[in-house]
Amino acid sequence: MSPLSRRQFLQRGTAAAATVASSLALPAWAIPSRVPIGLQLYTVADALQKDVGGTLEQVSAVGYKEVETAGFAGLTAKQFRAALDGADLICHSAHLQMNSPDLGPVFEDAHTLGAHFAVCSAIFPPAAGSPPTLDDYKKLAALLNDIGQRAKDASLQYAYHNHNFEFKTVDDQKVGYDILIAETDPALVDFELDCGWIIAAGYDPVQYFQNFPRRYKMLHIKDFVAGSKLSTSLAKDLRPQGTELGRGHIDYKPILDAAAKTDVEYYYVEQEPPFLDMRSLEAIKVDYDYLRQL
Repeated sequence: MSPLSRRQFLQRGTAAAATVASSLALPAWAIPSRVPIGLQLYTVADALQKDVGGTLEQVSAVGYKEVETAGFAGLTAKQFRAALDGADLICHSAHLQMNSPDLGPVFEDAHTLGAHFAVCSAIFPPAAGSPPTLDDYKKLAALLNDIGQRAKDASLQYAYHNHNFEFKTVDDQKVGYDILIAETDPALVDFELDCGWIIAAGYDPVQYFQNFPRRYKMLHIKDFVAGSKLSTSLAKDLRPQGTELGRGHIDYKPILDAAAKTDVEYYYVEQEPPFLDMRSLEAIKVDYDYLRQL
């Protein structure tokens, strides 16, 4: 799959302001009102560290009824579940550390939260800091199949979450992410597509939805500031700056319309820190209102 040119990259995102202005006149196809908008709690990690219960109550007050976890802010899974219940929030998906040979405790945490999906990102250590090779991705795919089988045995479903670096061509042959899709078992490994990171790398989420409509079960929905350069690096000086939905360059209307034709079940807002113009708990309301307006 060819990467977007810079012109295409910017064109894909330039409609954000126009979308905000005109979306009330558009058919409500992107996210039907009956579909809950979820929040990846990494977005409010700073607030969670100070007050778990109060933060979750504020998340619920915005309108979010589903969340995806990324750690427990110093609590146990049981304590965190109690806080979720207290805020009337449901957790269908949990990002978990899966770099341990014994995943039993990790899967038990997922069950404690009430989650169905157990999610992680790339867990291979590049040799001496070098970029992953074609063989590294093949080994990672095999590992994901193994994790997927163990998750299935534990009555869970494993899903892989991408960043931007998986879309770098490895060994001048293939895109790393494409290797993962091709070499993982669809019965064992689902994918959570981070739409912001795939666009940041210069690729089109709509094309991936069309090519692999059954592989995606969840989305991360994020935006980056206008003028962001294409990047397949997470290095601080190379990664794009996050911003609130509708205030960056990504037009989510066509993306969400395409996702609606796939097996996607859950939609999670995620905003990358640092927050420049407002607190995280204020930003998640801007994000929520943008999506609900669509």
